[in-house]
Amino acid sequence: MGFDEEWAQLRAEATQRQATSMQLNGVPDEPGPGPGNSVLASTPQEKAAASRTIQDELLGSTTKAMNTADESSKAAAREFADWVTGPAVKKLDETWDKQVKTLMSRLQTERDGLSGTAKNFAGLELDVRSQFKPLLISPYGPGTSVGDGKP
Repeated sequence: MGFDEEWAQLRAEATQRQATSMQLNGVPDEPGPGPGNSVLASTPQEKAAASRTIQDELLGSTTKAMNTADESSKAAAREFADWVTGPAVKKLDETWDKQVKTLMSRLQTERDGLSGTAKNFAGLELDVRSQFKPLLISPYGPGTSVGDGKP
């Protein structure tokens, strides 16, 4: 068997393994996650709580881990300074520091995003409410607002 024949056979086998077909004959009983689901994935309070967790727990723990590793790595680099291992440990420590700083930056970005989103949702809700307020007609007559308890 030549190359072209073998290649054609392998392509045919791969195509058979990847056969795609779709059959739509019903819908699931319960909606799944994603668009079309009537439940908002998280509330502003949940976003604020996640932001606080990043600030209070993750950033502090990550900084502590970085400092602990730095102390151990620097000590190991000094002990093995005359060996090839010393510069390798020093390079490892520098790489670790860069990776931790990247992680810290990412965590801070996520924290700020969650915090900002929570505030934006709250502000947006107030804005939409104020836009609809003139449209609300009180069943109690002019000069009263809906739900103010005035007869």
